[in-house]
Amino acid sequence: MLCLPVINLQAFAACPQFLPGQQVGTIGSSAINEASGIAASRKNHNILWTHNDSGDSARVFAINTSGHMLGVYTLNGTVAIDFEDIAVGPGPLENMHYLYIGDIGDNNATRPCITVYRVAEPNVVSSQSPVAVSQADIDTIKLQFPDGPRDAETLMVDPRTRDIYIISKRDFPSKVYRAAYPQSTSQTTTMQLVANLPFGLAVGGDISPTGDLVIVKGYFSSAWLWKVEKDAEFSTAFAKPACSIPVLWEPQGEAICFNSNGCGYFTLSEGSYQPLYYFPRDIEPLTANLDGDCDVDMYDYSVFASKYADSPNDSAADLDGNGYVDVADLAIFAAQWLRGKSISD
Repeated sequence: MLCLPVINLQAFAACPQFLPGQQVGTIGSSAINEASGIAASRKNHNILWTHNDSGDSARVFAINTSGHMLGVYTLNGTVAIDFEDIAVGPGPLENMHYLYIGDIGDNNATRPCITVYRVAEPNVVSSQSPVAVSQADIDTIKLQFPDGPRDAETLMVDPRTRDIYIISKRDFPSKVYRAAYPQSTSQTTTMQLVANLPFGLAVGGDISPTGDLVIVKGYFSSAWLWKVEKDAEFSTAFAKPACSIPVLWEPQGEAICFNSNGCGYFTLSEGSYQPLYYFPRDIEPLTANLDGDCDVDMYDYSVFASKYADSPNDSAADLDGNGYVDVADLAIFAAQWLRGKSISD
């Protein structure tokens, strides 16, 4: 029987580190003049989704990660009152990715319910010429707050549970509400208040593709990050200290999202021809990141252990490339884990 060495698991207490923001593009279309939300595609490589704030029609825009316009997608049969945020996540059908568009703004706190539109994510190619598409088969999810109408600008979808989260803006502190999956498309769902943030004026947010991180942008050029334990209830993350993460000054920056693999995040401001900023995770190349989530941790170790002593071996666990997964690979794995350069530590 093969016995693997026991690695002493460290307490993951330090905040993840991100490098200073880089301008990776500029919004190239005058149609996007009040970008209020942004989300990274899970289906299409190097594609971002965005939309305008109130005053525009019910449509979303596909852009590439340089800011070039790729398409205008009209949400057939819907009305835009105040689109404030957008998310990408799972939905009713397995192995499908969906856009969630949050018509959740309510400056005067008078709307008896708010709306989230859900639609299967369209196919987009990052080099395509701009297209105009009328998008059909849209689910309408009506939500109401348990404690009365309020303004909100943050919509998030948990990729692990498919729960929808809405964060209020004008409360001090901002409040986190959940609409648990499956959300009704025929009746109004009353959300559950599940957490408070340590600040008010939350204007945007996102959950990483693996569900282990959540970011929320504040009004005054600030943004915060929390880590979500793998088997913990999502909302419990907000009971822990928040990690401050870098943002650049923007004239009215509300939109923030993780990139498609969670190894960095984008920000975008309202206004015409705005710069698109990207903040990469401060990590060295991690060959031992075997599960593709940007870190090296116990979950990678389980993958490594399943390949240990296999030979000949052409798997990614053969870290030194000698055709075997052996103690030399274990030494490389342990060094990368203990180096501390990971999202989880």
